This record gives sequence, structure tokens and C-alpha cells, in this order.
Amino acid sequence: MNAIAIQPLIALIAGILILIMPRLLNYVIAIYLIIVGVTGLWPNLTSGLNL
Repeated sequence: MNAIAIQPLIALIAGILILIMPRLLNYVIAIYLIIVGVTGLWPNLTSGLNL
């Protein structure tokens, strides 16, 4: 799956979780940012391994 296709899905799930349980806001945002950062860096990390 492409990182561009994953990000809207993650954002939708995060939005639903925040609506259901507002106290999760900090955790949902932190997890979302980590996932977006990892998916953004993933092609650069694997290309440096010369597999």
C-alpha cells in the first residue's frame, strides 16, 4: 500500500477516535505523527540498505 493512500485512512480513524473519546487526543495525534513520519522516511531508509 502506498503511503499516500494510508495517510487519509489513518486520519479518518484518528478523527473518529477523537470524536468518541476526546481524552485520547494527545495519544492519537502522537501516534498519527509517528506513523506519518515513518511512512515518509521508509523509502529513504530501505534505499540506503542496498538490498
